[in-house]
Amino acid sequence: MIESPNIPFGQSFPLGATVYNHGVNFSVFSKNGTKIELLLFDNPEDAVPSAVYELDPDKNRTFYYWHIFIEGLKAGQLYGFRVHGPYNLSKGYMYDPEKLLVDPYARAIVTNGNYLREVAKLPGDNTGQAMKSAVIDPYDFNWEGDVLIQRPYSTTVIYEMHVAGFTKNPNSGVPQVKRGTYMGLIEKIPYLKSLGITAVELMPVQQFDSQDAQPPLTNYWGYSPVGFFAPHNGYSISENPVEAVNEFREMIKALHREGIEVILDVVFNHTAEAGNDGPLLSLRGFENGSYYILDSHDSAYLDYTGCGNTLNANHSIVRRMIMDCLRSWVTEYHIDGFRFDLASVLSRDEGGEPLENPPVLWEIESDPVLAGTKIIAEAWDAAGLYQVGTFIGDRWAEWNGKYRDHVRRFLKGDKGMISKFASKLLASPDIYTDPDREPNRSIHFVTCHDGFTLQDLVSYDHKHNEANLEDNRDGANDNYSWNGGVEGPTDDLAIEKLRLKQIKNFLAITFFSQGTPMILMGDEVRRSQLGSNNAYCQDNELSWFDWSLVQKNAGLLRYTQGLIEFTQGLELFRLENLLSSPEECTEPCVLWHGVKLRQPDWSDKSRSLAFTMCLPDSSETLHVMVNAYWKDLKFQLPELDGRVWKRIVNTDLDAPDDFVFPGDAVTENHRSFMVAARSIAIMLAGTP
Repeated sequence: MIESPNIPFGQSFPLGATVYNHGVNFSVFSKNGTKIELLLFDNPEDAVPSAVYELDPDKNRTFYYWHIFIEGLKAGQLYGFRVHGPYNLSKGYMYDPEKLLVDPYARAIVTNGNYLREVAKLPGDNTGQAMKSAVIDPYDFNWEGDVLIQRPYSTTVIYEMHVAGFTKNPNSGVPQVKRGTYMGLIEKIPYLKSLGITAVELMPVQQFDSQDAQPPLTNYWGYSPVGFFAPHNGYSISENPVEAVNEFREMIKALHREGIEVILDVVFNHTAEAGNDGPLLSLRGFENGSYYILDSHDSAYLDYTGCGNTLNANHSIVRRMIMDCLRSWVTEYHIDGFRFDLASVLSRDEGGEPLENPPVLWEIESDPVLAGTKIIAEAWDAAGLYQVGTFIGDRWAEWNGKYRDHVRRFLKGDKGMISKFASKLLASPDIYTDPDREPNRSIHFVTCHDGFTLQDLVSYDHKHNEANLEDNRDGANDNYSWNGGVEGPTDDLAIEKLRLKQIKNFLAITFFSQGTPMILMGDEVRRSQLGSNNAYCQDNELSWFDWSLVQKNAGLLRYTQGLIEFTQGLELFRLENLLSSPEECTEPCVLWHGVKLRQPDWSDKSRSLAFTMCLPDSSETLHVMVNAYWKDLKFQLPELDGRVWKRIVNTDLDAPDDFVFPGDAVTENHRSFMVAARSIAIMLAGTP
């Protein structure tokens, strides 16, 4: 605990609520507010505060910062603010002294059964139905020596998952009180460890508004932030805010003990306050014109996110908030990295125009506190700004959306994809043109939360989002999916075999490509969302992990585990440089083939490709044959000096023969190999 400052009226720094040995200092930013009140509460549902402190603009204000020190307060204290000032939409002023506001720097936020988002949209006092901030002492936790893992991308396998959805299903085997919580996830760490992944990428855990959806639906995904600094209290067991925050820390510590990094999906592009008709929850009530990008003519919200508003990330106040927030997740919670949702929004200036050198992005890249973390950009936004391959900086990794699209299209049999597919296998040099770029900065994936699951990718030609109550208008229309002949579930054994084979094909390509692989929660056991490609509001079994699938699809789980263990053990997939494509392999390289050696078919009609990956100074030589054609194809095998080809993968075979470790692999003594229609075979050079 820090020594109390000798300042009776408080101080402007740090922002938020800071615990000292004799009390708590509160500081918030409001440029045009005329009066601010601090309200203290005993319980989350209280409509009447236990105390109200009016901040004197002469004594409790330094420049644009309002502050006060209250003796005797401790961690766990609930509080909120009311901000007085002009209400003039044409100037961007939205002050409303009847609304209780969440501290933008709150380390914890509590909700209760009385919280109502709609009340924050209407005139009048909402105190009894408002979220409330809670004081947290970030230093009051025993980390037991825990530190950031700092695993290189070259040995990283990412598992994108939803904290609650992972254990919320009654068949999870997790005690009921822990289902859908941070503590519930701890119970399932042995499963994650057995899968072989090295990092979990958690969908939003910043405090969000679960009511930001069309009733009676709820916001399940969490891309609706209210408090950037606070772990979502809906994923905790305890109603005590201090204990709830510590549950989150216990989860981080438990994952770290098993060598699993924690990457947060952070949302700094918009908030739950939505458009002009949205609720007054926090930022817009403190200083709307600073926190959001507004139209210069009428101060209407400019929406580059599809969510009603856009955070003004390159404004000095907002930029500082983002940096303070990221540092707090690293120093106070030991977070290993961040995936930035709609990161291209962060490249826009205060008028919404793209910047060549966005200050906030360069600050994130160069900040010393963040230097040991992973920073991953979703390098596009909802207004058409697409920066995959051109995102700024030397340290940023990117979600490779082109990889997803091109691999999907090639394996479903689209023509004209052969060259693009080949490039994606080598960390996309057609997109990332810098020859010195580390290949593992390309985070490649076939599926993610936003879109079809892998099971649905091979089971549906069209999205089926009717349950979202938006007449199936929401969600992407271009999914590059193929149902194999029947839309949705089927008893046709031939179609079922084809679908499983396609799933295995997608997984094989994911792990046998250069770059950093990412898979979606449940894809390893064929989790389905029944054709929904936008399940953001489906907090039910449609979205939850179905643990019965672990036994039902044990063969695919074993196959996935094998792919991860095998590829992560190879130096070929830990290289820091791109593979070259020379005539002779005198350095780490790839040699391209068609059905005949050294004769790849690069024509638009080509639906097959073979390639040999090798490290001349080691024994690692792989030969991969991909047949996306609807007929069997015979591929020639390269000759080896003193070694033989061992078949590791054949996606046409049933488990357990679809993947075999080298010690048990079948030796292929022929000069060619028949690759079945729509399947992949992979050989490893080994001793006879």
